[in-house]
Amino acid sequence: MGKTAFVTGGSRGIGRAIVRRLAAEGYAVGINYLQAREQAETLAAELQDLGCTALAVQADVADREAAAAAIRKVEDAFGPVTALVNNAGISQNQLFQDTPEELWHRMFAVHAGGAFHTIQAVLPHMLHEKSGGIVNISSIWGLRGAACEVAYAASKAAVIGLTRSLAAELAPSGIRVNCIAPGVIATDMAAELGESTLSMLREQTPMGRLGRPEDIAEAAAFLLREDASFITGQVLTVDGGFIL
Repeated sequence: MGKTAFVTGGSRGIGRAIVRRLAAEGYAVGINYLQAREQAETLAAELQDLGCTALAVQADVADREAAAAAIRKVEDAFGPVTALVNNAGISQNQLFQDTPEELWHRMFAVHAGGAFHTIQAVLPHMLHEKSGGIVNISSIWGLRGAACEVAYAASKAAVIGLTRSLAAELAPSGIRVNCIAPGVIATDMAAELGESTLSMLREQTPMGRLGRPEDIAEAAAFLLREDASFITGQVLTVDGGFIL
């Protein structure tokens, strides 16, 4: 049986790098996107030109039925999902008292809800086969909190709680669930912070640079490999030493 991966938020930034890395590892990859259709389809075509197997599929992972339909489309094309990466995310930067209730709920719907929906969609086959790998992308802010990003940090902390609890539940079934907590990564989302803030964050990082999307992709690929078959329920911080 072949290897099939489904990567949410796979059209840009960290997700794009993860898609490329898993394709290089021999996975047929479902590239989930919400709005960036052109970027997702261009990435799929690029990988196909390299001899890899990829398919772009649109879905808002906060919508249970849409997420399940996207996964079914990938599984119909490539076979059951054996590796799931929950990367889809949205950002927020404002004072807590100015945070609208709808934004608060949207943060949890995308980050925690999206993982809930996709995991439940792929789990029946993984349970049947007693194997599978799940990687959830959280954030260092989900570990330590962040002023002016309360909704974001709280929802990313929920992803960590989901990961650890589900890992304990699924370990007897041979399914591993891990989490990556990226530091400040050079993506479009980070660019919204502005160059002065990024410069300050770069100086606060012991390794003296911002992370690259490829740094997170390598970590995700490692956690999904057989080499990591005894690793589950972990939060791997990839931050250049930022929260040491």
